[in-house]
Amino acid sequence: MFQLLLAIIYTAFISLGLPDALLGSAWPVMYREFGVNVSCAGIISMIIAFGTVVSSLQSDRLTKRFGTGWVTAASVALTAFALFGFSLAHSFYALVFLALPYGLGAGSVDASLNNYVALHYKSRHMSWLHCMWGVGAALGPYVMGFALVHGHTWNMGYRVIAVLQIVLTALLVFSLPLWKRNDKNDAAERISGAVQVPASDIRPSVPKTTEPSAFDSEDTRPLSLKEIINLPGAKTVMLSFFCYSAVEQTSGLWAASYAVLHNGVSADVAARYASLVYLGITAGRALGGFISMYLNDTQMVRFGEIVILAGVILLFVPFGNTFTLSGFALIGLGCAPVFPSLIHATPHHFGANKSQAVIGVQMASAYIGTCALPPLFGFIADRFGISLLPAYVLLFCVLMIASHERLVRLTKRVK
Repeated sequence: MFQLLLAIIYTAFISLGLPDALLGSAWPVMYREFGVNVSCAGIISMIIAFGTVVSSLQSDRLTKRFGTGWVTAASVALTAFALFGFSLAHSFYALVFLALPYGLGAGSVDASLNNYVALHYKSRHMSWLHCMWGVGAALGPYVMGFALVHGHTWNMGYRVIAVLQIVLTALLVFSLPLWKRNDKNDAAERISGAVQVPASDIRPSVPKTTEPSAFDSEDTRPLSLKEIINLPGAKTVMLSFFCYSAVEQTSGLWAASYAVLHNGVSADVAARYASLVYLGITAGRALGGFISMYLNDTQMVRFGEIVILAGVILLFVPFGNTFTLSGFALIGLGCAPVFPSLIHATPHHFGANKSQAVIGVQMASAYIGTCALPPLFGFIADRFGISLLPAYVLLFCVLMIASHERLVRLTKRVK
């Protein structure tokens, strides 16, 4: 049963990635049909992001009241409703209206599933699960492209993804007894034999301090945003996620433009620069699952940060396209272990009873960084030139490293 639930969670992560790149892949057709400017995609994207931030911040309250299984099933159902609505939309305002439930569903399931895996599974599963998200994000545009190439409208692409989400919702509803069983048994009980499952798949119990502390409080009530932010290390981990999003999203969004405007390559060749960032992330997370068998979460984050730094340094080297191409690939590879390892370490840093609340604000910080920092670089590039991209990424990489090291110091426990 434990393995069956793990398979369902893997499927859920693939499904989580499926809708993420749909808007970008369909928008060149959609905006002409709706008679709006191409920039209006940013409005929909911002509303979706707003919904994800709101639902991420509420994930602690919802999960403690209804349980991870119900929150996941309801969130996927809400996302399915929004996607099916997209498939029926014939006006831009309908998309604006549906973007809010789209974001609300995505944020809740993302935060809840990440916390569940952080509490119950070892680091390698977190890495592989986020790799599965990358698989889903790559499949979404393929589904849309397949629909358009075979004579269907963009609506059909959304409809296919919506149907897949509906199927997943049904699967999650039928799996609720599995979630309830695991919610009643923490990892330590399973290892001791209360539930017979392979110990190699289970995360060890969160270490206890030798003296009572705020980390080990038995208070299970939902925490307010103020209480979460005031936890030792909370502000620093929020900054870590904010800076991580700046590094990943800015590199992915502006890599192709940097190659065209700074290196003078053609647009079709430059497209490979952007794809290498995301291919590096997906491949790196697949490989990272094996590396995490030998390194702990803190070491995985540091390893990823070193690789990112190496990639940024290559962008500064003025020796041609090969160095630039390798630089973006290394940035993607370096990003791969940072996000899942930071999430997986949350119960260790803040305690199991506070991890859902902290993961909620971590995800919200990441979404805010995604919304704000890549467009900010666009503003800078317009006025001062796109050649500042390596310096911009380096700045946030250094801030991420500094904030992570401060997090480790602030939340260090006496074993």
